[in-house]
Amino acid sequence: MRLFHTSDWHLGQNLHGQERDFEHACFLNWLLAQLATRQPDVLLIAGDIFDTVNPPVKAQERLYDFIVSAHDQHPALTIVMIAGNHDSGSRIELPAPLMRRLRTHALGRVLWLDDGQLDAERLMIPLPDATGQIAAWCLALPFLRPAEVTGAHLGDDYLRGIGQVHEWLIEAANAKRQPGQALVAISHAHMAGGSVSEDSERSLIIGNAEALPASLFGPSISYVALGHLHKPQKVNGEERIRYCGSPIPLSFSEISYPHQVLEVQLEGETLVSVEPLLIPRAVNLQRIGPAPLSEILSQLSGVPDVDLLADTQRQPWLEVRVILDEPQPDLRQQIETALQGKSVRLVRISAEYAGTGTRGDEDDNARLIELDQLTPQELFSRAWLDSYGREADEQTLKDFAVLLQDVQLEGEQP
Repeated sequence: MRLFHTSDWHLGQNLHGQERDFEHACFLNWLLAQLATRQPDVLLIAGDIFDTVNPPVKAQERLYDFIVSAHDQHPALTIVMIAGNHDSGSRIELPAPLMRRLRTHALGRVLWLDDGQLDAERLMIPLPDATGQIAAWCLALPFLRPAEVTGAHLGDDYLRGIGQVHEWLIEAANAKRQPGQALVAISHAHMAGGSVSEDSERSLIIGNAEALPASLFGPSISYVALGHLHKPQKVNGEERIRYCGSPIPLSFSEISYPHQVLEVQLEGETLVSVEPLLIPRAVNLQRIGPAPLSEILSQLSGVPDVDLLADTQRQPWLEVRVILDEPQPDLRQQIETALQGKSVRLVRISAEYAGTGTRGDEDDNARLIELDQLTPQELFSRAWLDSYGREADEQTLKDFAVLLQDVQLEGEQP
């Protein structure tokens, strides 16, 4: 049996206000071509299908058009998709009765029977091979929210509730399967030891307290298809427990990620191979800096000019990171002027403040702090210290707070 493992599509995502629909369309067209060429038996989509719980109509159309096209070209394909933490479980499940006609199974929530037992049956999806025989069972584990796995029957311990769900589902699957049938889990979760992207993965955990142990997936599970972390990786080095990663870079911190779909080969219950299929990048993300403004402007002058024959939708997204020693009121204007006629699309300027104070050698701890990470009060305190060489006293800070409040109230008036 051959499976494709993909996750974290984030359809409908914006990059600092710029929509990514073109990039998602390119990925889905590429994936359709791979399905046609490689003819897998199963496509697993491990959550965060959409970027928000209320995705734009165009994003929903992308998903359902893809499912219809995949079924039309490969009617024997089974698709299993689960909700991630960005998704609405109810929205993912809403068209489930219609999608089952297209051999697509959509799981967004775990449900409980009247006697307090897990409704495990709805979370176990039969996976037929090319002959139509059930070669494996898929254990579908959408993102588990605290309200779903705590309460009268499970107590208030979130981690314990998650562990109990896994234990009951795996126990039910082991009882149901026949000899030679593999168990394949699909889950959207943060596993302990996973490498997290800087700024595009909405946190599931606090201080790693809710990272799940890989031991939840015992040796009876042949393969675990994970979603949530955007960087492709094995969990604790285990070949059978994998994050495939996101299909496009969802932030500038993911520029170097090798975006891919994983092709998984099973022989009976044995995992034979896991091979990456690298996804071509439709639009590059570029970062310039951090560097002083003079260096930034020099680097921008070397950006290629616009090719009038090229597709403007493929122009790279650009982030510029500038180190400032003093305020530059016309910073954006200077950068935009330098980029006129250049073949990039500026989406973000990150201005960083180089802290002042007594400096020794080059190893002095002069921290770079992004201005948009500081509150107005913090900026005022830093400016006061820089100007007068001492901390602002309590009365000065109170006066500033009053002025700030007056300005904010004035800004709210029509």
